[in-house]
Amino acid sequence: MNIREAKEEIRNTIQAYLAKDELGEYRIPQRHQRPVLLMGPPGIGKTAIMEQIARECRIGLVAYAITHHTRQSAVGLPVVKERSYGGKTYSVTEYTMSEIIGAVYEKMEITGLKEGILFIDEINCVSETLAPTMLQLLQAKTFGNHRVPQGWVIVAAGNPPEYNKSVRDFDIVTLDRVKLLSLEVDYEAWKDYAYRRQIHPGILSYLELKKECFYQIHATVDGTEFVTARGWEDLSELLWAYEELKLPVHYEVAAAYLHSSKVSQDFAAYYELYQKYRQEYPVEQILQGRPGELPGRLEQAPFDERLSMISLLLGRLNEEFVLVWEQEEYLNKVYEALLTWKDRIGQKEGGGKPLLELVIEDFARRSQREEESGLLEERQ
Repeated sequence: MNIREAKEEIRNTIQAYLAKDELGEYRIPQRHQRPVLLMGPPGIGKTAIMEQIARECRIGLVAYAITHHTRQSAVGLPVVKERSYGGKTYSVTEYTMSEIIGAVYEKMEITGLKEGILFIDEINCVSETLAPTMLQLLQAKTFGNHRVPQGWVIVAAGNPPEYNKSVRDFDIVTLDRVKLLSLEVDYEAWKDYAYRRQIHPGILSYLELKKECFYQIHATVDGTEFVTARGWEDLSELLWAYEELKLPVHYEVAAAYLHSSKVSQDFAAYYELYQKYRQEYPVEQILQGRPGELPGRLEQAPFDERLSMISLLLGRLNEEFVLVWEQEEYLNKVYEALLTWKDRIGQKEGGGKPLLELVIEDFARRSQREEESGLLEERQ
């Protein structure tokens, strides 16, 4: 499945796991809530969809790349305790709380969200000492002696062996206890996301011409060359900033994000042409209904030039669409605040403060809580 389909399936799974019966108990008991295991190439947006799902479902998110952890931070540190058995006292080893489980409880404390996603990335790339702990998490939903709190759904992600030399294969016992979703690279699915994220139109028009350059991983005599969706998105952010600052974009700039000499050179050459078309074709004039002689010129232009022109138009239109969408969202927020203000008119509260000031303070507090909970996007 592609990343869009995976997002939909994970969201449906979480809704099913968090659904409750008439007694307030989870319909699917925790022992039957299989962790979701995403297996797919690196850099296609596995972490990004976790953030989107958490915001859309209004639940918490605790995310870790497990390769950054040691056994001690994942399981906890050993502590010697005195215990009495059969009238005799013995020294027994226990463990402090896992740093990861502790982060879940801290998230609940800070945000007030009692349900969420515990996302463990690169789960099949752990060290020899940590591998049993990861299997224990997937099989028993525990780290050491501490269980993942009820209401928190485990989602793990890993890379297939062809993308990472240090991966470990899961045995049948483990795979029989997870919900396995296999991801594939799909440019069309990513393109929907790219328009929402306002990925640079120069990148989108290039990829329309060269879809095979969207995602590549090749072994060469000089090492592995690769291009990922993450690389294109980060390059897009840089291009917007460079254009605003009027800085030059050359091969080395592209090569810092697209780790393929062929694709970097090709894109840098295309981007130079794209900027030339940008100067020659007045997009604003066209959108105002004054194309002049441009239709005749485009009729004689080569295919890639015409496609670049379409991309320029779509990019400019997309900027306007996003602006209208954000203005509508902003007005909806103002309307909600005004309704709150209307309901409270005539009430005596806040020690004599003006009512509008109280409404603004309430809104600011709610927004701060949502930001701390990770429920707001950057634009919001």
